[in-house]
Amino acid sequence: MKAIVETGVKKLEIQEVATPIIQPDEVLVKIRANGLCTNDIRDYIGDTKWSYPRIGGHEFSGQIVEVGAEVNSNHFQIGDHVVKYIIPACGECHYCKIGRENLCVEIYTSPTFQNPNGISGFWGLAQYMAVKSKNLYKYPKHIPFEQSAFTEPLACVVNSVQRAKLEYGQEVLVIGGGVMGLMHVMLAKLQGTRVMLSEPNEERRKLGEKLGADFTFDPTKVDAVETVKDQTAGRGADVVFNTTAIPAIAQQAIAFTANGGQTYMFSSMHPNDPIPTDMGAIHSHEKVVTGTVSPTIPTFYRSVQLIAKGLIDITPLLDKIFDYEEAVEAFEYAMRPETLKTIITFD
Repeated sequence: MKAIVETGVKKLEIQEVATPIIQPDEVLVKIRANGLCTNDIRDYIGDTKWSYPRIGGHEFSGQIVEVGAEVNSNHFQIGDHVVKYIIPACGECHYCKIGRENLCVEIYTSPTFQNPNGISGFWGLAQYMAVKSKNLYKYPKHIPFEQSAFTEPLACVVNSVQRAKLEYGQEVLVIGGGVMGLMHVMLAKLQGTRVMLSEPNEERRKLGEKLGADFTFDPTKVDAVETVKDQTAGRGADVVFNTTAIPAIAQQAIAFTANGGQTYMFSSMHPNDPIPTDMGAIHSHEKVVTGTVSPTIPTFYRSVQLIAKGLIDITPLLDKIFDYEEAVEAFEYAMRPETLKTIITFD
């Protein structure tokens, strides 16, 4: 089969690699679409800790072309459209046992990230993948693969929003109008909150308004903290989702937050520089500052339901589609800061 292999910094090759041979409890999935994530771009430019060679791609969808003998035919059959829960959780550690698979202690030592004797990666940028049936989720066949490929990133946002336990009428601020920020806007609005969006790019602010933001502003043109307070009777936002990777904005996110409110650091900080924090204010004003990362199994399932049932429309976030043979062009395009979701497809 063909695969897009990262062999080094900004080095992509279309290589012939062995097609997986499935085990009795597995299916063979033909990958049809894969979205490029910020982490894929970091791997591409060498800003990574993971081993090369690497076959990236974790936002993928596909179609079953072979079924193992032990797979329940009532659940999965040849031709089904599917996605995979991609976290390489061990299933045995403390976090796996309490339903927080996204915090599994074995994730980053797994071959997905470190494979000195072979190819690391999630393998969504290859034509075929062997998948344990327990990790599969089925989609109706009328849902395009380019849409179901949004399952994993949306699941990350579902995890974020569900952890906040949003309540009707709350004031929510989303910092950053990229793909993940705009998904936060959509889901927060679905929860009956008033949503504000902080984003310097005018086109993204306009898109945010179409997707549900009640108020948008350019934080480079106004006093951002005062603007949010003006919108919230001087209190600040009840819940702040920071979807940017800039440490200085993480510090500002706490300042946006009302007394008794919650600040969620959704993005990894990059670079991960320490920031000064007013711990006295966190104590005295009972502010909660925490992080969110990756989906759990339940939040991944909820993401499937949202897309499959048409409860949200993620198509406005799809920017451009490339064939796998145009991999370099796709990665270079996805690096442009003004773009939204870039997808690579396989025939």
